[in-house]
Amino acid sequence: MSARVALAKMAADGLIILPAPTGPQPVPRRHLEATIEEGPMLACSLGELGSVSLVRVDTRSDSATWNELIGRFHYLGYTRASGAQLRYLAVSGGRLLGAIGFGASAWALQDRDAFIGWDAKTRRQNLHLVVGNPRYLILPWVRVPHLASHLLGAVARALPGHWVERYGYAPVLLETFVDVGRYVGTCYKAANWIRVGQTKGRGKLDRDKAYALGVKDIYCYPLSRNFRARLLGEG
Repeated sequence: MSARVALAKMAADGLIILPAPTGPQPVPRRHLEATIEEGPMLACSLGELGSVSLVRVDTRSDSATWNELIGRFHYLGYTRASGAQLRYLAVSGGRLLGAIGFGASAWALQDRDAFIGWDAKTRRQNLHLVVGNPRYLILPWVRVPHLASHLLGAVARALPGHWVERYGYAPVLLETFVDVGRYVGTCYKAANWIRVGQTKGRGKLDRDKAYALGVKDIYCYPLSRNFRARLLGEG
């Protein structure tokens, strides 16, 4: 999928000429069918909630559920991701609580890159060791204080091993963005994520300095004590 996206972009820029399709082109599905019932309201303490588990999305059924939850209840909606990624469903007692996804990190972020201390060449070599968190959702009818930060802690412990299983290497840093017009990043702060600065409004893959998006706070979470050395190619 990543290769197809790259080739289509190169063709649009006039760098290559692609051959004509040899068969019918698939129609992308948005996975927004309303198959999941909302509610009832779940309001209790984290202790009263009981055991909470993260279910890694590995099946078509779980994938459809994740896509629907994000598409219907996350303010950014669902978009099909490409490249290395992991998705999780949060569940307790058979009830869905939310969904969280991880994938490609931003190409260039001035404040993040200053926090790491790498130059452009080193960033290109080691950017795959940084994993982005583009979607995080606690369902609107779930009102459990501290649940969001609890799940962030759980996923930070689980993700490195799962990433190794799927892709053969362990990331060393997580990153995410908080829309300051909507949120203050409370759950990320409570889960010990570090606010390292703000975006410039360019978007995750903007290499042309278009500045088409709003400014967001940047948060990072080290997955390794020597994360800087790893990202700088020293360890």
